[in-house]
Amino acid sequence: MQTPDPAAPLVLDTNVVLDWLVFRNPACAPLIAALEGGRARWVSTAAMRDELMHVLGRGTLAAWQPDRESIAAAHRHWAQMIDADGRPTRAGLRCTDPDDQKFIDLAAQVGNACLLSRDRAVLKLARRAREAGFAILTPEGWAELQASGG
Repeated sequence: MQTPDPAAPLVLDTNVVLDWLVFRNPACAPLIAALEGGRARWVSTAAMRDELMHVLGRGTLAAWQPDRESIAAAHRHWAQMIDADGRPTRAGLRCTDPDDQKFIDLAAQVGNACLLSRDRAVLKLARRAREAGFAILTPEGWAELQASGG
């Protein structure tokens, strides 16, 4: 089994970004440390940024009082923006949730990347993703892999 390169690019789905920047989930600490230490880099697209800002504006997160401007600034600071090439991802890597397909497509486009997600529809594609040259892991799974040197 191919394991992701520790310095490989990371694709973060919206829920992982929310865990990090809104909910301050302690499980994101290894991700933050890797980004701050230059051991990982977050790759994103305009569509991913737009989805994040849309979710922040829906009001469902009002109890957490997300600061949209500071989150947008964090995205500008940490995310390396990449143009999605628009090529269709092979049929075996189609997500049952069309809103999540953009994350899979970017990880496949970049290659040797790791898509961090908690979404069951995305995680179901992990085996096929490995065959296609990238990994799909939960943030905790990725952190365990980093800690083990894998």
